[in-house]
Amino acid sequence: MILYSHPELSPPSACPYLPDQTLVYSFFFAGNLSCLELSWFLSRGWRRFGHYFFRPSCPDCRACTPLRVPVKRFLPSRSQERVLRRGAHIRTSFGPLRYEKQLFDLYHTHSQVRFGQESSFDEFVANLHSPSCPVLLSRYEDNGRLLGAGYLDQGSDGLSSVYFVFDPDASSLSLGTLSVLREIEETGRMGLPYYYLGYIVPGCARMAYKGKFNPHQLYSWTDELWHETGKEPEPALPGMIRPFSGWTGRD
Repeated sequence: MILYSHPELSPPSACPYLPDQTLVYSFFFAGNLSCLELSWFLSRGWRRFGHYFFRPSCPDCRACTPLRVPVKRFLPSRSQERVLRRGAHIRTSFGPLRYEKQLFDLYHTHSQVRFGQESSFDEFVANLHSPSCPVLLSRYEDNGRLLGAGYLDQGSDGLSSVYFVFDPDASSLSLGTLSVLREIEETGRMGLPYYYLGYIVPGCARMAYKGKFNPHQLYSWTDELWHETGKEPEPALPGMIRPFSGWTGRD
């Protein structure tokens, strides 16, 4: 692991998930992480875009909750099974990260239609095509037409969904849900125990879909353990020297 900057706090800003809340991130820049180093951070609630690693450190709120799925015990719901049947014709492949113009075109269209945002090529490359750790790219195609693409980090204990983009014209296929289901399956096929799905935020409707993948575990910022309903809590990934001696990222 190469540490490019020491951890610090971002300036306060308006929270994009909950009204009347203030967002502050703990963040640092790093590169050349191994699978084990990446999983150490994932198991403690960190996320990353490019070389930017972050996790919430908001002054008055700890609503953003890391969620992961134990893949061996995952069972799709009836509605998720319907998504699988509806998307049975979609070819999914997993491979190394490789740039193609159609990936940026898909990202740009997705950002415009879904979020009303203009996205620059430089932003796209910095966030998704400048890996700082082992990564995978998932592709979702129908008769050669690229309908979706998923960016995944590969840790020693699981895959982590970084970002997923899809063609808005294919919304009827529920590609966001389909991608999670296919990526959970791939995680199991690789013999990895967890699929990390980022943060779920109680009270934020657009994050609620993550809680429908069951069973799942939630990370507690208080005791730094992973909790599953009706189960004993699990510790974060052990056995690694702390990269920042004496620093928790929430001071």
